[in-house]
Amino acid sequence: MKLVGTLTSPYVRKVRIVLAEKRIDHEFAIDIPWNEDTHVGQINPLGKVPVLILDDGEALFDSRVIVEYLDTLTPVARLIPEIARSRLQVKRFEALSDGICDAAALAVLEMRRPLEKQSAEWVERQKKKVNQGLQFLALELGEKSWCMGDVFSLADIAAGCCLGYLDLRFPETAWRESYPNLARLVEKLMKRTSYSDTIPR
Repeated sequence: MKLVGTLTSPYVRKVRIVLAEKRIDHEFAIDIPWNEDTHVGQINPLGKVPVLILDDGEALFDSRVIVEYLDTLTPVARLIPEIARSRLQVKRFEALSDGICDAAALAVLEMRRPLEKQSAEWVERQKKKVNQGLQFLALELGEKSWCMGDVFSLADIAAGCCLGYLDLRFPETAWRESYPNLARLVEKLMKRTSYSDTIPR
């Protein structure tokens, strides 16, 4: 199978980490949707990454769909619980983390527009979502070792990718000082090669 994506997308990174944790062989092809020579639109009608191309040629898109599929391929390092309530909690963490990334990305795109066309109100609205999301993420993590307690899961991967994206796009955000428990989570994630090898640069 082949994963198509970029090196900076937190959604692509999430899939790359899952592939590494599950030890699934794959090819990684870099294709930037914003470039004129991109082929992403030919494999995903939405023109977004990540896209996972299966061995039979079928393309899966949206990171949440992809990681759920990957977790079913092998029992190695199960990342999404089978128990309904626990599964719901993991997916909730993922939705929260992805939502923070969505808001951050919208703010970045707005700030890349010509200055006279930018909406400061829009940027602040997205940053407010980021801040509220971080507060809730820190509250949900609490003093637990991992998001789900003592078990490493997709929830931790999603949260870590979210925090890494904020480091990339908003390095001035002092989330480590405000939320030391989130900082500890990232410190633990950095000890995993799947996470440290995929830091966006």
